[in-house]
Amino acid sequence: MKNRTLARVFAVAGVAALAMTGCSAEESDDTATGDGAETTTETEAEVASTECEPPQATVGANPDTSPLKFGTLLPETGTLAFLGPPEVAAVQVAVAEINDAGGVLDQPVGLVTGDSGDTTTDTANTTVDRELAEGVDVIVGAASSAVSLKVIDKIASAGVVMFSPANTSDQFVCYPDKGMYFRTAPTDVLQAQALSQLITGDGAQRVAILALNDPYGTGLAANTVENLETAGIASDQITKIIYDPNAQSFNAEVDRVKEFNPDAVAVLGFEETAKIVTRMHEIGIGPSDGMLVYGTDGNMGNALGEGVAPGLLTGMKGTTPLTDVGPEFEARLTAVDPGLVDFNYGGEAFDAVVISALAAEQAKSTAGVDIAANINAVTRDGTKCTSFVQCRDLIRAGEDIDYDGVTGELAFGPAGEPSVGSYGRLEFGPDNKLTTTDFIVVQG
Repeated sequence: MKNRTLARVFAVAGVAALAMTGCSAEESDDTATGDGAETTTETEAEVASTECEPPQATVGANPDTSPLKFGTLLPETGTLAFLGPPEVAAVQVAVAEINDAGGVLDQPVGLVTGDSGDTTTDTANTTVDRELAEGVDVIVGAASSAVSLKVIDKIASAGVVMFSPANTSDQFVCYPDKGMYFRTAPTDVLQAQALSQLITGDGAQRVAILALNDPYGTGLAANTVENLETAGIASDQITKIIYDPNAQSFNAEVDRVKEFNPDAVAVLGFEETAKIVTRMHEIGIGPSDGMLVYGTDGNMGNALGEGVAPGLLTGMKGTTPLTDVGPEFEARLTAVDPGLVDFNYGGEAFDAVVISALAAEQAKSTAGVDIAANINAVTRDGTKCTSFVQCRDLIRAGEDIDYDGVTGELAFGPAGEPSVGSYGRLEFGPDNKLTTTDFIVVQG
């Protein structure tokens, strides 16, 4: 395993995901009262089952030895635009490193960049159409799980690898993706464990969860509820409120949180979190008012601090998939983009590119299906290696490899995702700026 400098590491046993096979959400008129209740204002996005045998790609009959070409589908605009800069910079750093080492199959790697936008636009489809027309073999992205779901069928059907550095929704575990979809971000089955450990570690006993109505929000909320209950919090001491992220106001939902009288609130959302936290402060239950308030990767970025009044986030804590990538890697990213203030998913984006390149080397082919058929194998059960050059040379010497990258141990499972999740324990200070206080490591 690649060494990590962790201020504190917590290893916890995996908890099974909440499986709702064949169920669709129903509308509910429940409201949060003195007792635990599930509340929603609309039909709730379905929570995915993770019980399956994920599809696997098979090597094609005709290897392709033309130059490997990457495309990016990363947020330059939209609700997750704050995640884009470190991901974009990391892809550029990885491609440059590979090319400096002679490329893949002794040919330079190409890169075509593109914006993913968000679910309110058709930007992702437009970008994918353009990149497929330009002959990309691997598309790195999207960051948003909901955006990825809009284009995954098109990419997989084209025989192109889709490799997200930031998707965390459980829906991808069993998705019929022809074995062409992968991610370096750990699933929310794992993030729910980390978030629940953070909440219960602070002594919370009555928890309200506000979650946006999309695959990311509803899946993470469901898993968090299960993990809080496993940790000993009674079900009637937990309420889950699902909201429409495109609503003009979230006052009604926040007011119901106050009626529930929790000692902790988890907000699982995106940029609309600024409006939610502002309303929480207006009624005296914001983080700066002394309430234990938590977020996750969708909102725990410095961009949130810029969207609310000074000091309003003081004490708000949260988790995001994050490893101690170290100052040297961060310096490599800032050399590409000096304006970087966050590094979330930068390591994951870098590793997605390197893993794909190594899979092409192992397959001796740049065809998407051949790369996909080798991705899981290069991350586990072989000789440990930690860089493209080191791993490539082992492959060319005839050895099986186990790539442990910038994000540490990966050990992809059959669904094409890490079986280990490292999460930063983040906290906003009085200046509305985030600091990483330590790390939580969980294993499924």
